[in-house]
Amino acid sequence: MERTLVILKPGTLQRGLVGEVISRFEKRGLKLVAMKMKQLDPEILSVHYAHLLDRPFYPWLRDAMMAAPVILCCWEGFEAVKVVREMAGATNARKAAPGTIRGDYALSAQENIVHTSDSLENAEIELARFFSPEDYCEYPSPLNQYLYAPDEK
Repeated sequence: MERTLVILKPGTLQRGLVGEVISRFEKRGLKLVAMKMKQLDPEILSVHYAHLLDRPFYPWLRDAMMAAPVILCCWEGFEAVKVVREMAGATNARKAAPGTIRGDYALSAQENIVHTSDSLENAEIELARFFSPEDYCEYPSPLNQYLYAPDEK
C-alpha cells in the first residue's frame, strides 16, 4: 500500500471545510494513518516549496500557508498518490473538474484547498518532512476485503 501526504491549507480550516474534505478521502476508501495540526513557518515552507522560491508568487503562497494552521494528513491505499491527485483536481481550481475537491470548493490556483504529493518519491520525502515514525498508527481495516481485489492488497 502506498502512503501520500495531503495538507489541508489554512483556507480549508478557515472556511470550515476540514470535515468535508477528510470525509471524501474516507468515503473513497483511503485509510487515515497519521494526522496533526501545525502552524507552518517560513523555514519549513522554504524547504517544502523550494522549487517555487524564485517564482514571483512565492511570497503570496508563503503568507497564505501561514495565515492559519494547516492539517497534515497521511492517507494510505492502493495507488494512493494517483488516487488522491485525481480527487484533488487541477492545481488551478478554475480548471479543476466539478466533482474534484478543488473543482467543488475553490476558484484559485493558490487558495486551492489542498496540497497533495505529486509522486511516490515526493510523497516519501514530504511525509518524512512533517511526520516522525511514531506519528503513524497501524491498525487493521476490516473493509479491505470490500475495497480491494486479492492482488491489490
